Amino acid sequence: MPDNISSVTEGLRAGNRAVVWGIAAITAILALAAVLLFVSLPDANAFNARVERIFVENDMLTSPSEIRLLEVLAQSGTAFAEVLSSYRMIIFILLVFAAALLVAALVFLLLIVGLNRRMTEIRRAGIEVQNLRVLRGENTVVLNDMAFTLTPAAIETLAVLAEARMDDEYLSGAQIEAVISGKPVADCDEAAGATRVKRLRDGLGNQLVAELLVRNVARKGYTLSVPPERLRVD
Repeated sequence: MPDNISSVTEGLRAGNRAVVWGIAAITAILALAAVLLFVSLPDANAFNARVERIFVENDMLTSPSEIRLLEVLAQSGTAFAEVLSSYRMIIFILLVFAAALLVAALVFLLLIVGLNRRMTEIRRAGIEVQNLRVLRGENTVVLNDMAFTLTPAAIETLAVLAEARMDDEYLSGAQIEAVISGKPVADCDEAAGATRVKRLRDGLGNQLVAELLVRNVARKGYTLSVPPERLRVD
């Protein structure tokens, strides 16, 4: 149980770190895009500056029509500056909206992943082995109130694992094959025992039950995830 609590805590911490880094990355990318976009946009007063320069450099334009033309140009520059300013505001609002959508999508995605993991944990916690009885003569294994009919080879593999578990031992694939076949361990192949365990899991059918019942511990071997006092081999 402490190992499960520790793994869940570490998972929550990793999820929180992923959320923080994801939001920070999205914000940084959108901020960089906004800066580059606003820098690349022309200055809103650039047109007015050119019109003013025309006024200054062409002081000989004194006729009413020429002055009217310059006034029209000045008004056009003012309108252009107003339109460009409104475009800047629209672009800023769209960037903020996009950032909010991306952050929300990231949060919802992580929530869905977390809920799926939580549901898996609930399902696993809901299957608690109260007792496991191996009936060799009937080729049957009784798990709580559920009875599974297995092949003789699968029953023999399960019985070997149960007896090793009652002795608090781990068995490698070669040791499993040696016990069943009666050969020396040196003459047995690791893959042969692994194949027997795989066939046992396939015989159990329910993948969740198989994963909970038969475990493969790294550098130790195979064992049953059942307390020894709840095991019985007939």
